[in-house]
Amino acid sequence: MKFEKDIEGSLEKEYLEHPIFTQLDYYADFYDSLSFSIMGFISMGTSAITNINTYAYSSMKGTIESIKDILKKGRINDAYALLRKYYDSTIINIYADLYLQDNWNIDNFIVSKIDKWLKGVETIPEYRIISNYIKDSHKLSSINKLVQRDDRYKKIRNRCNDHTHYNFYHHYLLNDNNIYNPNRVKYLNVFAKDIEAIFILHFAYTFYLNDHYMMSSDYIVSGRKLLFFKTRRKNQFR
Repeated sequence: MKFEKDIEGSLEKEYLEHPIFTQLDYYADFYDSLSFSIMGFISMGTSAITNINTYAYSSMKGTIESIKDILKKGRINDAYALLRKYYDSTIINIYADLYLQDNWNIDNFIVSKIDKWLKGVETIPEYRIISNYIKDSHKLSSINKLVQRDDRYKKIRNRCNDHTHYNFYHHYLLNDNNIYNPNRVKYLNVFAKDIEAIFILHFAYTFYLNDHYMMSSDYIVSGRKLLFFKTRRKNQFR
């Protein structure tokens, strides 16, 4: 279409060929493979027939694909709004897994707080409560120390909020793909680092809490691809 050609014409080659687009494909493929391969692992503490993470991961795959589509059009500001959505979904997913493991037992066979959320009867707690529950978890203390060793995740969330609420004027400019922006690739580099950090966060907590997921052959193949990709590109955004 002429409109699509015009968009590509307004974006520099360095932007259109940026490694992030391959990076996003790997993330989407990873969630797609993991979503399918864990379906048979029943989520203890719920009345769900299949693993509740199956649809959580397929949803994350969809969000990542949407981020790629938007970035292809040069709209970094809109992409950050979806990045915040992806970030929220990972934290909710970690919280649900942790809360089920903390509260499920033979006398509490159905964990009502999570089960009611699954059925649409009760909302999930607000982000602050969820985040603090994860941070205060004794079970996650060792991994929390690694995650909290600096303020990178606080900065990422602040960036997501700044873009979502247009806290600075230049956020408007990052959504206009018709103007020449000499810093567009620079901001795309930052975005690439941000989504990589969120993916690593989710990856680490997921397999820390659910090490049995590693039994999946699909996961092993996807993990190797991601390791190869990360090794190949580790110096590209410096």
